[in-house]
Amino acid sequence: MIADGTAVVGLLLAGGLGRRMGGVDKSLQVLGGRPLLAHAIERVRQQVGVMLINANGEPQRFAAFGLPVVADGVGGFAGPLAGILAGLEWTRDNVPSCPWMVSVPTDAPFVPGDLVARLGAAVTEQDAEIGCAMSGGRTHPVFGLWPVRLADDLRRALVEEDVRKIDRWTARYRVAYAEWATVPVDPFFNVNRPDDLAAAERLAAVAI
Repeated sequence: MIADGTAVVGLLLAGGLGRRMGGVDKSLQVLGGRPLLAHAIERVRQQVGVMLINANGEPQRFAAFGLPVVADGVGGFAGPLAGILAGLEWTRDNVPSCPWMVSVPTDAPFVPGDLVARLGAAVTEQDAEIGCAMSGGRTHPVFGLWPVRLADDLRRALVEEDVRKIDRWTARYRVAYAEWATVPVDPFFNVNRPDDLAAAERLAAVAI
């Protein structure tokens, strides 16, 4: 079993362009009277030792959350892998005693409370290097448990090989999967469009 949550840094991914939401910050859209980012923080906080936000642009817009904000270290909005790299490098440089990082997109308001524990158990039980979430038979690679030691490998893949898809990179490693039920709510439901935000309002009434 991977060590308790104090040995894991939580990365909150908010670096996307939000095109399907009209170009606004998805993480700051309001659900149940609070920003989506606040929901993610609440659900992740008890599972990790340290949290940080990956976001591009003006970091002051997240000042109220009181967390470090790190931008992509690879230009051109290279997608979630760039955010994961930024988190791994920040963890390596700022929490050198921490061997693991978990990534969670901030447009997912129903993150399971046992995400880190179950991903860690899957990595151990399946003798893997990376943990990935599943639900309904689908993988959700942005909900991942990553060894910090892979930071340099990921930088090379992004910069020298132009790798952009998470699955293409993780295919090089042993990946363990942990699956969650989708009832009463898929815990990995994410808000991409205004209609999804309205659906999340309805789902919040039954989400655990």
